[in-house]
Amino acid sequence: MRLGLVSLGCDKNTVDSERLLAELVGHGAERTSPADAEVILVNTCGFIDAAKEESIETLIEAGRLKRDGSCRGVVAVGCMVERYRDELEDALPEVDLLLGLRDLDRLVPELRARGLLNTPAPAGGVHPGERIPVASRHVRYLKVSEGCDHGCAFCAIPLWRGKHRSFELERLVAEAQRLEAQGAVEVNLVAQDLAHWGRERRDGTDIATLVQALLRETSIPWFRLLYIYSAGLREPLVELMASEARLLSYIDMPIQHASDTVLYRMRRPERAATLRTKMAWLRDAIPGLTLRTTVLVGFPGETDVEFRELVDFLDEVSFDRLGAFAFSPQDGTRAAAMEENYVPAGVAQERLEEVLEVQRAVSGERLAAEVGRERTAIVDGPAGADDPVLGLLYGEGAPGAAQVGRIESQADDVDGATVLLGAEGLAPGSLVRVGIERAADFDLAGRVREVIREAPTRAATTAPLAAAGRGLPVLGLDSAWGR
Repeated sequence: MRLGLVSLGCDKNTVDSERLLAELVGHGAERTSPADAEVILVNTCGFIDAAKEESIETLIEAGRLKRDGSCRGVVAVGCMVERYRDELEDALPEVDLLLGLRDLDRLVPELRARGLLNTPAPAGGVHPGERIPVASRHVRYLKVSEGCDHGCAFCAIPLWRGKHRSFELERLVAEAQRLEAQGAVEVNLVAQDLAHWGRERRDGTDIATLVQALLRETSIPWFRLLYIYSAGLREPLVELMASEARLLSYIDMPIQHASDTVLYRMRRPERAATLRTKMAWLRDAIPGLTLRTTVLVGFPGETDVEFRELVDFLDEVSFDRLGAFAFSPQDGTRAAAMEENYVPAGVAQERLEEVLEVQRAVSGERLAAEVGRERTAIVDGPAGADDPVLGLLYGEGAPGAAQVGRIESQADDVDGATVLLGAEGLAPGSLVRVGIERAADFDLAGRVREVIREAPTRAATTAPLAAAGRGLPVLGLDSAWGR
């Protein structure tokens, strides 16, 4: 069976897609592009309206390939299917199989029953933690838990993913070791809230315990923490980040808003004063800390005064990185029932644009201060001649050959990039020392001064399974098993 995988949504969804890909390849599937596939598998996202629309459009395109090309089956899995299976069955008859998050163990049997997967099952089975990268090998994601207990008014994830449950430490260490063997240089820890990892044990085990084990049992150069509530940032983890060079001084701490009244309606645990105190402590305790956040504008009932509280807070505390989105109601959430207080879409969009402009100014000022400094960077790959980052930083005088990478304060896919001059010939995953020469609002450029570490080669033990996914295109966004 020739398999085309399309992975949409978040990085936790990417982890799910990599596991599904490994299972199917382990049962005889051959990965190819969706255009040449016999079966197209779409891992959907249903987090916000734009993600749902992208998932539906992708499934419609897959249906067109089934009608006009070699595709014989379209399979939809993941978050959107979990929540809207009945509606999708009626609206998308071109989709042959819909499996929600709780039904993924049926994927191989269902494909066999439909005559789409004909090879015999492997004698030893497929290792439950095995993964094949859907995109880069050097940047990987380690999902440490599933589900969420927070119950934010705007979020439907607990309805799809259920209550929080931590994955076992030994399993996560073994998975990280396999990622390292496949060539991982940067591993990003992801969950709905990293701070909740281990709390079920009630014996003092926490996210710092896990990070210490990962540092001790692997040689992965970069670990990064993505998505951790401020309430869970406590002394052991902060001290570890301040002292361990391999744990990057980077925290993704979503606040969603800074008006106490909006935070109350959102059912968020933080308040503006505690956020200020926590951020001041973190910046004082961790040298060179990069703080990223996410905010939501246009929440039902958000007044002009409340929105100005958010803008003033962002201007005051100056997050290094920021993502923002406008409210869209999600079925089954408390916020969806606040219809009489919805903020007009046009107003919400204007507020979103203002927040992004505030952050553009903050980011531009902070990145301008990087010029003249030396930083460690990871090579992500060659820059094309029409790469927008090259054009933004160099205009018509863009260099003919360059690599694109990121310094330690730039997370994969969300924080901008750094153009690396003098890195020609270095494989993705190489670490270099770069002197920063130019800056734009969100991107940097510099010249390589030293090669710190060339990209690793994969261990032979992982080659047979992992090689099946190498160098083949994947449509859509990189994603994973949760949000």
